Amino acid sequence: MSHDASGVVESEFATKFRVPFYLALNACSSIGIVFSNKVVFQVYNFKYGTLLTFIHFIFTFVGLEICRQCGMFELKRIDLKKILPLCVSFCGFVALTNLSLVYNSVGFYQLMKVLTTPIIVVIQTLFYNETFPTNIKLSLALTCVGVAIATVTDSEANLIGTLVAISALLVTCMYQIWVGTKQKELECNSYQLLYWQAPISAVILVPIIPLLDDLSTLSEWPNSDAVTAIIISSLLAFLVNISIFLVIGKTSPVTYNVLGHFKLTIILTLGFVVFNAHVDYRNIAGVLVTLSGVFWYTHIKTQPAASKK
Repeated sequence: MSHDASGVVESEFATKFRVPFYLALNACSSIGIVFSNKVVFQVYNFKYGTLLTFIHFIFTFVGLEICRQCGMFELKRIDLKKILPLCVSFCGFVALTNLSLVYNSVGFYQLMKVLTTPIIVVIQTLFYNETFPTNIKLSLALTCVGVAIATVTDSEANLIGTLVAISALLVTCMYQIWVGTKQKELECNSYQLLYWQAPISAVILVPIIPLLDDLSTLSEWPNSDAVTAIIISSLLAFLVNISIFLVIGKTSPVTYNVLGHFKLTIILTLGFVVFNAHVDYRNIAGVLVTLSGVFWYTHIKTQPAASKK
C-alpha cells in the first residue's frame, strides 16, 4: 500500500473510530473518578483535595513517561514559556473551583459551571474568529437549560462567592480553549504537550496546597487502606487528563463541554439509582432535556462530515 493510501485509511480510521473512542474513554474515566474520589473523600476521610490533585499530576507524568518509554509517542522539546499560561490556568482552575465550593452553595456552584459552554462560545467568537450557526447555539442553550433544571437547587449568592465563581468560570474557559490551541500552535500531539504540562502544573501547585488544604492534620490521618483508593483515583486521573487533551485536540472545547454535561447527567442518574438520591420531576426533566441537547448537538456536528462523503 502506498504512503498516500495508508494515510487515507489512517484518516478514515481516525474519523470513524478514534474520536468516539476518545469520547468514551473520557466519559468512563471521568464518571469513574467522580465516584472514586467520593470514596477517597467520604469513606476514607481524605480531605486534602488540592494535595490529591498534585498526586494525580505526578501519576499522570509517570504514566506518560512509561508510555514514552514504550514508544507510544516521541519526546518533543517545547518552549516552556509558551505553555506556562496553560499550566497557570490549570492551577487557577483547580484553586478557584475549590474556593468556589467553599464560598458558594452547591446549587450556585453548579449554576456557574453550566455557564462554561456559552462563555466559551462567546470567547471563541470574539477573540478566535470562530463562528457558530444558530442551530448549534440553540442546542447548547437547550443543554445548559437541562443541566440547570437537573442540578440547581438554589441560587443563593454572596459578593465574595460570586466574584470567586466568575473568576473560576473565566479561568476554566481559557484553560479548555488553550488545551486545543496550544496543540496546534506548538505542532505537538496531546501526549507531547501533557508530558510537559503535568509536572510544571504540579510544581506550581506546591505553594497552593498549604493555602487550600489543612496539612496540619495530615499526620493524624491513619487510614492506610485508602492508599489503594487513592492509587485507583490517580490512575483514573491519568486517563481523564489524557482523554481531555485527546478530545479537545481532535474536536473542540465546545464539544468537550457538551460531553461534560452528558457525563454530569449520567452521574446524576447513577446517583439516583446507586445511592438512592432524592429524585423529583425536576431532576428527571432536567436529565431528559440535557440528553436532548447533547444528541441534537451531536447530530448537528456529524452532518457536515456526512455531507462531504
